[in-house]
Amino acid sequence: MSQIRTKHLAMRLSGLPRVAELSSHLEQYQTEGDLAARWLTDINSDNSLVGAKVVDLGAGNGILALGALLLGASHATLIEVDPQAVKIAETYGREIAVETGSTIEVIEAELKGWPQGLGADVVIMNPPWGYQSKGADRVFIEAALASPAKTIHLVHSAQATHPPEMAEQAGWEVEKRFSAEFRLPASMAHHSHRTTSTRATFWRFKR
Repeated sequence: MSQIRTKHLAMRLSGLPRVAELSSHLEQYQTEGDLAARWLTDINSDNSLVGAKVVDLGAGNGILALGALLLGASHATLIEVDPQAVKIAETYGREIAVETGSTIEVIEAELKGWPQGLGADVVIMNPPWGYQSKGADRVFIEAALASPAKTIHLVHSAQATHPPEMAEQAGWEVEKRFSAEFRLPASMAHHSHRTTSTRATFWRFKR
C-alpha cells in the first residue's frame, strides 16, 4: 500500500505537463494537482485504489489515473482522444508505472461506449460538462454505468442534477462526497479573465 501523503501527491501531480493547446470543443478543463490529490485521497480513504484496476475516461494528461497508481492501483487504462494529452500520459505514465511496479495502457480513441472486454474495478473521470456541446458528458456517464466496475467516481458542475439521476436509474447507489471550487484557466478564447472558477461536486456511485 502506498503511503504517499496528500501534499506530496499534490506536488507530484502538479508537476505533470499540461496540455498546451486546449480545445473548447472537447471542453478540456484540466483538474489541478491540489484538487486531484484531495479527490484521490478521498477516493482511497477505504483503500479501494490499492491493487485495483482503474479506468480513466477522458483522461487528459492522465493526472487522475497516474495519481491512482501512486496510491497503489495495480493497473490503469486511460482513454483519451487528444493526441497531445495522450503523449504526455504515455511518457509520464511509463515512468510512474516503473516506479510503482504497476502497469498502464493509454488508448487514443473517441469514447463511444464501454470498450468491449475492458475490465475495471474503479472508474474515475472528469468528463466534458456539456457547456459547449450539450449532452457531451452523457456518453462518458453512460459508458461508466455500463462498465463492470464496482465504483465510479465523477466530478461535474454542482449545478448538474442529471449524473446522480442517471446512476440511480441504472441501479447504482449515489453518494455526494464533497464540493469544491474548480478553477478554469483562461486558456479558451471565450474567457475574458485570467482565471475563473465554478463550483463542482464530486460523486461516488456504487453497485
